[in-house]
Amino acid sequence: MGYKDLKFDADSVFLVTGGAGFIGSNLCEAILSMGYTVRCLDNLSTGKYENIEPFTGNSRFTFIKGDIRELDTCMEASKGVDYVLNQAAWGSVPRSIEMPLLYEEINIRGTLNMMEAARQNGVKKFVYASSSSVYGDHPVLPKKEGHEGKLLSPYALTKRVDEEYGRLYKVLYGLDTYGMRYFNVFGRRQDPNGMYAAVIPKFIKQLMDGEVPTINGDGRQSRDFTYIDNVIEANLKACLASSEAAGEAFNIGAGGREYLIDVYHDLCKALGKDVEPDFGPDRAGDIKDSNADISKARELLGYDPEYDFASGINLAIDWYKNNL
Repeated sequence: MGYKDLKFDADSVFLVTGGAGFIGSNLCEAILSMGYTVRCLDNLSTGKYENIEPFTGNSRFTFIKGDIRELDTCMEASKGVDYVLNQAAWGSVPRSIEMPLLYEEINIRGTLNMMEAARQNGVKKFVYASSSSVYGDHPVLPKKEGHEGKLLSPYALTKRVDEEYGRLYKVLYGLDTYGMRYFNVFGRRQDPNGMYAAVIPKFIKQLMDGEVPTINGDGRQSRDFTYIDNVIEANLKACLASSEAAGEAFNIGAGGREYLIDVYHDLCKALGKDVEPDFGPDRAGDIKDSNADISKARELLGYDPEYDFASGINLAIDWYKNNL
């Protein structure tokens, strides 16, 4: 079962931080489509107003332009809220290596501000974005919660700290927190532009524009690419999960493993292109191989991803064809 048949109280209020971003705007859209009330908090530093503009005419949608680094803003935004879906963060491993202080401010202090506001305002569930990068240099596949290695980037460190705060807020304060360890999410509205863009939308746009994409490394690195609707399902099922499952982090992937060079050739085929890529140096801080063991999320959240890579990538390509 996906997320569309999930039932919440009719008057439920959701706060999506980072709600104008890729994942956040998709969460806002899904929750509104289910008939519930959504507040979106975003400072538009990486999110885009155009992602949420279609929702602004909906009486159940409110946009708050604000920054999670300001506790007062977090307090005000979470008043009367049942569920917080905390997606606000700065992504990108390479950018975090260049800007570690900013990542600490946003991803750690900002998330802590939101947890504290949720605690003080009596929020029922606090679901937050973590990352598969927390596995660091641990070599074993598939990645399984409780078997993490040495962290390889400031970004990964910020997400690991968030998980520890999530655990403490459950143990010390009784706030039900659930960490979503996302594995390479892709899909509609993911930004293809800029030097820190994710690889799938970047390749699609470059191929559509007649450019030659560059693959970092030899292309034999592997990823558990995860379609956006699986992530929506995980977040909403976490909102309905038992308190016994709180204080934990969960792998949110598709359970597959795709090699980057194969993904590239799949995109070429789907777009009718015959372009050999350039190859560049490995990116600092990157994990070589990533593949999620999703059994814990299946058991404790009821997570059952509806989309494998093949079905998801076809939907993503169709979206970019119609929107770029």
